[in-house]
Amino acid sequence: MHPKALLDSCSELLKQVLKFDHPADMVLSRYFREFRLGPRERATVAETIYDVLRKKNLYTYLAQHGSGPPERRLAILGFAADRDFLLAALTDQEIDWLKRCDQVKPADLMELHRHNLPAWLVEPLKEQLGDDFWPLVESLNAPAGLDMRVNTLKDKRADIQKELTRASLKTVATPYSPWGLRLADKSQLGKLDAFTRGAIEVQDEGSQLLALLVDAKRGEMVVDFCAGAGGKTLALGAMMRNTGRLYAFDTSGHRLDALKPRLARSGLSNVHPVAIAHERDDRIKRLAGKIDRVLVDAPCSGLGTLRRNPDLKWRQNPKAIEELVAKQTAILQSAARLLKPGGRLVYATCSVLRQENEAIAEAFGAANKEFTPLETGSLLTHLGVEHAETLVSGPHLRLWPHLHHTDGFFAAVWEKA
Repeated sequence: MHPKALLDSCSELLKQVLKFDHPADMVLSRYFREFRLGPRERATVAETIYDVLRKKNLYTYLAQHGSGPPERRLAILGFAADRDFLLAALTDQEIDWLKRCDQVKPADLMELHRHNLPAWLVEPLKEQLGDDFWPLVESLNAPAGLDMRVNTLKDKRADIQKELTRASLKTVATPYSPWGLRLADKSQLGKLDAFTRGAIEVQDEGSQLLALLVDAKRGEMVVDFCAGAGGKTLALGAMMRNTGRLYAFDTSGHRLDALKPRLARSGLSNVHPVAIAHERDDRIKRLAGKIDRVLVDAPCSGLGTLRRNPDLKWRQNPKAIEELVAKQTAILQSAARLLKPGGRLVYATCSVLRQENEAIAEAFGAANKEFTPLETGSLLTHLGVEHAETLVSGPHLRLWPHLHHTDGFFAAVWEKA
C-alpha cells in the first residue's frame, strides 16, 4: 500500500477510536473486516493506533503546533513504520513540523505529557507507588509481550518449548508460572499445530498465577464465577485433570460463546458453562454450601492491562470506578455463599487501584468473620512458584508490569471455617 493511503487509513481510524464509544480492539476488528489489508499494513495501522492511545497527552500537545486535520497529525506522530516510508506521505510543511517535534526533549516536558495518564489516575498511583510511579508509567506505555499457558492435560512445557523451537519460535519459560512460555515477539499462533490441538492457550503469566492460587483438585466442585471467555476456566480444568465438576458462570452469553471453541480444543469435558442473569441468580442459590473452591475474577477497570488496552485509561473515570466497586462488593458476597466449610475463595482483578483491590478484600473480611485470610506467598511457595515472596504485598498477591513483567493483577484468598 502507498504510504499516503496507509497514513490516511490510520487518520480515518483514529477519528473512530478517539470517540471512545467502543473498545479500541473492537473498532480495529470491525475496520479490518471492512477493509482488506495485508498483514504488514494491518500491523502498522494497529500499532499506530495503540501508540497514539498510549501517548495521547504528549501527541495532542505536539499536534497543536502542526497543520492539517488533528487526527492526521496524531497519526504522523505515532506512525509505526520506517521513517523514510512515512516521509514519502508528508508535505514539506509536515516534514518541517515533524523535525521540530523530534527535537523536543522529555526532560523539558510537563509531567502530564510524560506520564500520559488522565489527571484523576495520577495521585492514586503516586500514593501507592512513590518512587516506583515513573517505572510503572514507562512499563504501561510500552507494548506487552505474549505469554502462553501450556495445557498440562495434553503436554509438558519442556516438550512444547522444543516443538515451538522447531517452528522457529523462540520462547523462554515464565519465571513464576510453572505452565507458562513467553514469546520473544508477537508471532501468529493460530495456525500452529500446538495451538489447533489445544496444547497452548494465550494467557498472561499473571492470569495463570490467579488460577494457580485456586489450587483446584481432582474430583472437586469448582466455580469460576466471572468466567468471561474462559482463560482461567481452562487452566482450572487442567488442574483438576478433567475430573469433578467445573462451572463457568458469566452474565454474558456472548463471552461464554467465545469459550466454546477453546473448550473443544482443550480436551476438557468437566466444564459446564452457565449464563446467569446476575450474581443472585437462582442457579447460583441451588449450589450454596456445596462448592469446594470459587474464583471471583471480578469485573473491574482493567487498568492493569494498559500495555494491551491503552484506551481504557481514557474510557474509565472516577464515577465508573465507584460503580464497579459496588458491583465487585456484591459479586464477592454472593459468590462466598457457594462455599462449603473448608472451601477456598479467591477474589481477583486486573486493576492497579487500591479501591478495587485491598479495600474490597478488607471490607469483605470485616463483614465475614467465618472467612480466614490466607497468605498468598505461602500458598504459591507450596505450589512450587519460585521467589513467590516477591509477588506479594502483605497477605495479597500484587503483580506490577514494571516489577514482574506481567499485567497488573491483585488477588486475595480466604478459607471458610
